[in-house]
Amino acid sequence: MKYQTDIHHRRSLRLKNYDYAQAGVYFVSICAQSRACLFGNIVNEEMVLNVVGKIVAEEWIKTVEIRNNIELDEWVVMPNHFHGILVINECRGTARRAPTVEQFGKPVPGSIPTIIRSFKSAVTKRINELRKSPGAKIWQRNYYEHIIRDENELNRMREYITNNPLKWEFDKENPNVRIHSGVVREPALLYGNEP
Repeated sequence: MKYQTDIHHRRSLRLKNYDYAQAGVYFVSICAQSRACLFGNIVNEEMVLNVVGKIVAEEWIKTVEIRNNIELDEWVVMPNHFHGILVINECRGTARRAPTVEQFGKPVPGSIPTIIRSFKSAVTKRINELRKSPGAKIWQRNYYEHIIRDENELNRMREYITNNPLKWEFDKENPNVRIHSGVVREPALLYGNEP
């Protein structure tokens, strides 16, 4: 079914009228489809990537290599999600374009939504080729993003990312954690040993 704004009412998590292609520091989190543990396992409080997790890491690095105004800061692939900090620098030697706002079906080159979309697409394509599973979903539909506004916030986000594997035992994204906010959950299936 084609997307229809009058029916689907897809609510954006982005700041209204914010130019996500402008210079800045951005924290992103992306979850695997159904929060399945596809990318590896935590062993002795360290993330051990499987073949699929290595694809995620390789594509994150490639995301930056093809763009000359973007830098990677701290990042981590977890069993069923990913956290990263992207730095968009001003393009030197070019006139600054007018602010651009991402609209459905109209990607803005170099914007956070376009970068994340291409990253998710590249990862999905490679994993599905590896598994011979065309069309299988790897990622949840959306992602979380936060604009980092100062050095203290940047340091807190870096610490959060660095410590994420250490806190996996209590992480709300960990399907083996049975109690969240007083609600008992059944553990989800783990797929960490798949290629």
